[in-house]
Amino acid sequence: MTRPVHLILGASGGIGSALARHLAPRATLVLAGQDADALATLAGQLDARSLVLDARDVDEVAQCVRTVVADHGRLDGVANCVGSLMLKPAHLTKPEEFDETVRINLGSAFAVVRAAAPAMRKTGGSIVLISSAAARIGIANHEAIAAAKAGVTGLARSAAATYASWGVRVNVVAPGLVRTPLAERITSNETALKASQAMHALGRLGEPDEIASMIAWLLDPEQGWVTGQEFGVDGGLATLRAR
Repeated sequence: MTRPVHLILGASGGIGSALARHLAPRATLVLAGQDADALATLAGQLDARSLVLDARDVDEVAQCVRTVVADHGRLDGVANCVGSLMLKPAHLTKPEEFDETVRINLGSAFAVVRAAAPAMRKTGGSIVLISSAAARIGIANHEAIAAAKAGVTGLARSAAATYASWGVRVNVVAPGLVRTPLAERITSNETALKASQAMHALGRLGEPDEIASMIAWLLDPEQGWVTGQEFGVDGGLATLRAR
């Protein structure tokens, strides 16, 4: 049986690296991101290839996809795990901070869809993007990141409609706060950590493997009838008030 070819952007981050380890036993992986050393180390551990790129740059993402197809003859799945976390009210957010938040989160997602969908036209495939529970429910001081992540969901739904006739599925995973290096400035502060845990109905933060598991599920062709959907993996943050 032919192993599927999956591309992970942001592969050296907490969720991206967990996803890579989850998929490695059953897929051919290409790991992409900005941290060359971390990518090379992870790729060496998983017998994968690493590509250094800036996911905000549509041309670099397009070249990455072309390289994957040239090397492996196909592309079956892409997960965009690139993201950022900026917590500021709108009146304290500088225009350049807002622009950068949008570029990292929404711009990278657009670049992935733009490049990957045509590459999957003949064989079909799955694109998974990452939104946030903050885009599903109003949380103070999340204006920039909530706007960018809400855009990711809108992009995914439109793209799912556009490329359905090609057999390309596009879905979104919307996590709550996950215990990753990106969230360390929150998780390393005991007061902030307790407040964050209390916001989630299950009373704890998420773990990278829990998000990776959902992404992997969506990449699997067994989910061939699932497209245009947003899946909250957030400990109930966006929908429940248990306390």
